[in-house]
Amino acid sequence: MKKIIVLLFVVSGFISAQNEFTFEFDYAQFGYDATSNYLEYYYSFAAVENDSVAERYFGMDLLITTEGANADTIVNKRYRIKDNQQKLTSGLPTSLVGVVSFVLPEGKYNIKSRGYLENNPEEVKETNSKVNIVVLYDTTISISNIELATNIVSQNANKESLFYKNTLEVVPNPITVYTTGSPVVFFYSEIYNLFAKGETSPYLLKRTVTNSRGRVINKKEKALRVSEKAIVEIGLVNMRKYATDTYTIDISVFDTTTGKGVSSSKKFFLINPGIKDTLASEFVLADYLASEYGIFSEEELDDMFSKCRYIATSAELDQYEILDSVDSKRQYFYEFWAKRDPNLKTPQNEYKDEYMKRLDHVNIAYTSSYRPGYKTDMGRVYLMYGEPDQIDRYPNETNVKPYEIWYYNNIEGGVNFIFADISGFAQYELLSSTKRGEITDENWITRIYTN
Repeated sequence: MKKIIVLLFVVSGFISAQNEFTFEFDYAQFGYDATSNYLEYYYSFAAVENDSVAERYFGMDLLITTEGANADTIVNKRYRIKDNQQKLTSGLPTSLVGVVSFVLPEGKYNIKSRGYLENNPEEVKETNSKVNIVVLYDTTISISNIELATNIVSQNANKESLFYKNTLEVVPNPITVYTTGSPVVFFYSEIYNLFAKGETSPYLLKRTVTNSRGRVINKKEKALRVSEKAIVEIGLVNMRKYATDTYTIDISVFDTTTGKGVSSSKKFFLINPGIKDTLASEFVLADYLASEYGIFSEEELDDMFSKCRYIATSAELDQYEILDSVDSKRQYFYEFWAKRDPNLKTPQNEYKDEYMKRLDHVNIAYTSSYRPGYKTDMGRVYLMYGEPDQIDRYPNETNVKPYEIWYYNNIEGGVNFIFADISGFAQYELLSSTKRGEITDENWITRIYTN
């Protein structure tokens, strides 16, 4: 989901030296009734301190709609959130964390959110995500999403707290990042539809933490004592002795009498530069040599780079330019795609598969005798943003050069891209777009008239 590249990390929040604030989010769903789930949406703001601002507010717009051509709006709310953090003499930020909750019936939903500083509405951070609500209160054993937290208070929990639930105060960690200053990963989950009660319960719970290479670095197993149909499972993992990496926590529950079980997993990132992973280089070497990239030639690797540079970060672009060996480039692409893999538990890399499908499409649809499809403006936009929701084509207007308008309804509240064949050789170029960061020309229409 959703991270903004940053230059500075502080305590429990991100802040970019180039931005006034950051906006991060996460969510988890829990059982509510036989037809609906309870969705908790966690948010985090962090802002550079500014002594000229006596009282500051953040803004958050949240839109939840059903999927499909005839989407219904379920939630459309604007939140005004006071920044009540104490100012720091260092000028560094602290995080303001909160939660909003909704009851949603079973179905598929799109969630769009916009975070901004009230005194600077021009700088906006936007997020888009999809949520599939599958009813948890059913007839078979089920488990909620895992909520990651920075703390869970079980003794004398504040009942008035925004984060109070089931006798606990669970302080969420929307950025899902932990550091040397806060290395303890707290987690909260709920398990439903348990029927055996007492100490003879047949349920077995297993909890594991694995690193990005699938190596189990922490595990726990216990029999569940069930006194209710639904129970809460909480715990913590101290990551102080582990190296910087992406980790996955997995909670599985098995019915030992039937052999059936359910599981839930959650990724988090640890920043711990003081610990070196002595096995990392060995694992990476073995992994990338055994992967498809281990037999790529340098020409094939350079070709892949030219086709994937649209989705590379500026740091990744700079990194590739200084690589001076075929082995270093092979390792680069192994790591490039691995960190974009949305689900390390599956053998496929769904993100890469989708990108390659887009690449095949643009090379068929937009290739000409002048350049391959992925190097055209239309190809780049399709690779970066996917298939448009709508395309209006105007190939034969009187005294007007052929042009097209592409619409994306789920980006920044709706954006468009305007392409035209200015040269007359079926080479459509991007004239203007309402997408932030893309070229904008309010007078684009004057360029397409032939007279």
